[in-house]
Amino acid sequence: MHPSPRRSLLAAGTVLVALLATAGVRFVAHADTVAPVRVAAAAAFSHPGVLLNRAQLDFVKGRVAAKAQPWTAAYGQMMASRYASLSRTPKPRAIVECGSYSNPDNGCTDEREDAIAAYTDALAWYITGDTAYAAKSIALMDAWSATIRSHTNSNAPLQTGWAGSVWPRAAEIIKHAYGNWPNQARFATMLRTVYLPVVIPGIHSNGNWELSMMEAAVGIAVHLDDRAGYDRAIARFRLRAASYLYVTADGAQPRYPPAGGIDTRAELISYWQGQSTFVDGLSQETCRDFTHTGYGISAIAHVAETSRIQGGDRYPELQDRLRHALGLHTKFENGTAVPASICGGTVTKGLGPITEVAFNALHNRLGIAMANTETYTLAKRPQGSNNLFVAWETLTHAGNPA
Repeated sequence: MHPSPRRSLLAAGTVLVALLATAGVRFVAHADTVAPVRVAAAAAFSHPGVLLNRAQLDFVKGRVAAKAQPWTAAYGQMMASRYASLSRTPKPRAIVECGSYSNPDNGCTDEREDAIAAYTDALAWYITGDTAYAAKSIALMDAWSATIRSHTNSNAPLQTGWAGSVWPRAAEIIKHAYGNWPNQARFATMLRTVYLPVVIPGIHSNGNWELSMMEAAVGIAVHLDDRAGYDRAIARFRLRAASYLYVTADGAQPRYPPAGGIDTRAELISYWQGQSTFVDGLSQETCRDFTHTGYGISAIAHVAETSRIQGGDRYPELQDRLRHALGLHTKFENGTAVPASICGGTVTKGLGPITEVAFNALHNRLGIAMANTETYTLAKRPQGSNNLFVAWETLTHAGNPA
């Protein structure tokens, strides 16, 4: 069977996006096409600059020192968690094997949680000034960089994306704010050789997979000062984000995903879990469950936040998708009945601790009214960790003006 013309064009276009991104071309996505726009030579990366910059870190430190809320409660939550324990022993593996839903789990939980612990300790050091936390963060990162060689089994791409999203957050704070890290180059090599080659090509699976993989690729590229890798990841991210969250401006149906050979309405409806009525803010995984949808929304917000720090702010093009997606899902989380037109009137809730970054960016910085999201966010404070790739975002982003 020969591929359809649209399928062939889409595949060729995806390759062109990646190639042109490495040459310093920026893209504006429309439907399932992208228009290249030549821009001036890229500026240097800002460090620390993955999810948080120094001004944001200083704001958090000041709020905790002043015993202000909600930051003090969020700080207490973080410091009371297992991730902040100075007696933690890293559990690195050369081969991390992760099957579907982490079964088997041969190092999967250990890797993710050691990465979160390294990030937690980096934050704890910055806030307290206690070098024991910086030393623990470094010990965790050094243990893994000395050991890991690859990820295997069916969940390997997602696992690589989750852990690869968190490691650079810790590394950016330690390298660029703390500074005394003899094995930093080895850690960078780990990111470059074990993680980046897996995540940067993207994947055909559900959208939350590719969004987490692009988050990892973007963060790793920032840490490595890899402009070509960063531009390539941002180009793919923009296509996936635009096809993951629907807004009526897209037309009668969502945009086709950037890969996977989905190019008919019937295939698209199947990919959207059987949903054939589309409303502002619906996600490709809404009718699967809100937990996986939350993963996708969170990754979009994380990439947008990092891009803002790096001077290529993606929030303006994403704001309608993000505000509608958060509003729709938090409305149902808050108790509004689900109409029969959405997922047959039945959804599986569990959005998770994922609203602070986007809520702060859209509501506090851009002044967008987000009543449903605000109700949900305030009720869930302090938002902790999902034990995968989200951690302490009430602490880091609640009301953060920087």
